[in-house]
Amino acid sequence: MRVIAKKTLRDFWEVHADCEQQLKSWFQEISRAEWLNPNDIKQEYPSARILPDNRVLFNIKGNNYRLIVKISYHYQMVWIRFIGTHAEYDKINANKI
Repeated sequence: MRVIAKKTLRDFWEVHADCEQQLKSWFQEISRAEWLNPNDIKQEYPSARILPDNRVLFNIKGNNYRLIVKISYHYQMVWIRFIGTHAEYDKINANKI
């Protein structure tokens, strides 16, 4: 999968240094993935939540942070739609972001 954009993750871990290693690991794992459907994601990330419109919610650093991506399985691309604290996540509509 091609992840768009790593800079979003980098900007976030510069402010929240405690999740830098987890986000780097996530990026590397996703960059090597070849998912064809949501079931492929659930096999690798059982705690990931599948959302409408090809969105997926990942818990980062023991659920302290939330990461929402939108996936194109056909083009093998992942767009970062949201990264934030649990409190910031509570203020958004994960299905629309």
